[in-house]
Amino acid sequence: MIELVNLKRITALHAESIRQALTDVADSGWFLKGNATKRFEQEYADYTGTRHCVACGNGLDALTLIMRAYIEMGRLKEGDEVIVPANTYIASIIAVSRCRLKPVLVEPRRDTLQIDDSLIENAITKRTRAVMIVHMYGRCAFTDRIGDICRRHNLLLIEDNAQAHGCRFGDKKTGALGDAAGHSFYPTKNLGALGDGGAVTTDDAELADMVRALGNYGSERKYVFSHKGVNSRMDELQAAVLLAKLPFLDEENERRRSNARFYIDNIKNRLVSLPTDDFWQNCVFHIFPLMCKQRDKLQEYLKANGVQTDVHYPIPPHHQRAYEELRSLHLPITEAIHLEELSIPVSQVVTEEERECVAKLINDFRI
Repeated sequence: MIELVNLKRITALHAESIRQALTDVADSGWFLKGNATKRFEQEYADYTGTRHCVACGNGLDALTLIMRAYIEMGRLKEGDEVIVPANTYIASIIAVSRCRLKPVLVEPRRDTLQIDDSLIENAITKRTRAVMIVHMYGRCAFTDRIGDICRRHNLLLIEDNAQAHGCRFGDKKTGALGDAAGHSFYPTKNLGALGDGGAVTTDDAELADMVRALGNYGSERKYVFSHKGVNSRMDELQAAVLLAKLPFLDEENERRRSNARFYIDNIKNRLVSLPTDDFWQNCVFHIFPLMCKQRDKLQEYLKANGVQTDVHYPIPPHHQRAYEELRSLHLPITEAIHLEELSIPVSQVVTEEERECVAKLINDFRI
């Protein structure tokens, strides 16, 4: 079986350093809010090129804490609108609605699979206060046009960077392009922990302090609670694992890009559409998304031949039962993507032999 993401092999790349990191934490007797988390926050801030990083429990919490912090700071209030890409993973939208804000879904471009910046301005109303861009599949969603729109309309720009650790826009990395960014370190991410973990990056010291307090029950100092917060903290074990893996992130992203480049150069099947060269230039390929109108048949064919795949994602957010209020929306591009997308193995541990096998199987696919 060629696995979509072989976590055992990925972890083995760093086995000795991870074992030592976990042993060091266990020996320290300090498991929360310790030196490993402080070090990770500093090193990840340095890596992304931001002044502040606040670790938290997971990526959904990171996005939620950003918006909760802006509410506490008076930048957002209940009922305000946040523009979000319609084809995102549902966590992006849950973060908005958890804060009693209103998600406004905007279609993506078919060629980039990212929010269509030509449609954003038409979606702005007198209640719009923020734009959330989501770096889907590991490709940078930011454009100069989006930055200009946010400046002219005085909108917050929030990044969902769950899928794009190490991705760049010019000389900046994702996570440093907006006012604040939420990051996920779920095990399958480009930078993955051995469990859940998340972080917020920002240049705004006030926001960072507020996020830290809200994630610690609303407390800025022990037993003093200025806000109604939550418990969302990264444990020392996860911080230690991420510290061990962070120095190798760029190298491993290049391996992903190499595998993706091979697919783009070698898969030749009229039934399948691949990412374009433009897509490839700004992508760290958390996911390699191909499009096929016979997606389900292709997935079954690959499974029968020992290749694991996945669909990101089979049901768009506005068709989910949890968001019945969005069901009347007509979003044909989003709906087509969710019907056609198939993710094939592209991670840093996919071997040359495995990628050759995957490409050959796809080339041989017929209906």
